Amino acid sequence: MNPINTPAAVLVDLGGPLQLCQLALPELRSGQVLVEIAYSGVCNSQLLEVRGKRGPDLFLPHTLGHEGSGVVLDVGPDVKKVKAQDRVVVSWIKGSGADVPSVAYDGPKGRVNSGAVSTFMRYTVTCENRLTPIVRDMPLWEAALLGCAIPTGAGIVLNTACVRPGDTVAIFGIGGIGLSAVLASRLKNASLVIAIDIVDEKLEQALALGATHIVNARQKPPLDLIGELTNGIGVDYAIEAAGQSETMEMAFRSVRNGGGLCVLAGNLPAGESISLDPFDLIRGKRIVGTWGGETNMDRDVPLYVDLFMQGKLKLEKMITHSYPLAAINDALKDLERGKVGRALIDMTTDAPEND
Repeated sequence: MNPINTPAAVLVDLGGPLQLCQLALPELRSGQVLVEIAYSGVCNSQLLEVRGKRGPDLFLPHTLGHEGSGVVLDVGPDVKKVKAQDRVVVSWIKGSGADVPSVAYDGPKGRVNSGAVSTFMRYTVTCENRLTPIVRDMPLWEAALLGCAIPTGAGIVLNTACVRPGDTVAIFGIGGIGLSAVLASRLKNASLVIAIDIVDEKLEQALALGATHIVNARQKPPLDLIGELTNGIGVDYAIEAAGQSETMEMAFRSVRNGGGLCVLAGNLPAGESISLDPFDLIRGKRIVGTWGGETNMDRDVPLYVDLFMQGKLKLEKMITHSYPLAAINDALKDLERGKVGRALIDMTTDAPEND
């Protein structure tokens, strides 16, 4: 029998802590799916939203979380992509299938809004195109990273930049997306994989995942090291995943003239901007943003699963911390302080009984 309630973390006031409460699960509509979440990723884009740095929020109160893994409990009418008991990756990145843009739950104080996907809750109603089925042998622990971190970070390397053997890559910001980019760059046999951060523990983790060089930006100017390693030319590709205006500008400056590409994955608070020298563009430097690493979920997630199962994609080494849902605000604080690489919310540890 399906549960009728779910514990969830709800954003009630911008800048305030997430509030834990029980939400009533709605009846499934056409194209919708009920998923029991096992693990949810925690990332900076969600942190910006909670802290109110994305501007006014017209949908409060609402649920959060856009990366996770779990098991399908039930499907609504017309769903063909997944069935009950399928193991799935849950993602904000759209794949094939029905697109049902929103859902609402009944909470203790009235309506609680949700988008098409929310993973900071034990049970979630999502839609067909936000799910990708995976083989039963794929552990749900590592599979959670396939909802955002890997598709974005590795996707930048494989799809956006199309890194080739021998290319040089600098990665600014070694969180979940940065670590994913390190993994994929080594997978593509890049000759230089330079990891830049301000936390030594993250840099050591980048080394363990395949970075060829690391630099703590508080101890040495990253552009100096990049210049030394490339004979003053600059790297072929720079990936900015820190979400800071100064690192975005630095990443752009780090790429070579005549085709060097800077890819921005980090999110700035609403209203902030960056400054570039237009002559750098004239000299052939390029800068683009990315939408989830230009990932095709139906194509790319099975590829990442295969690479993991073959031992070529060390997803387990990316996960540095885990928290129960009851400690979701601690997870956000630790992320904000730069203490974690990729953190997971473990829904299996303290899931209360449902009515």
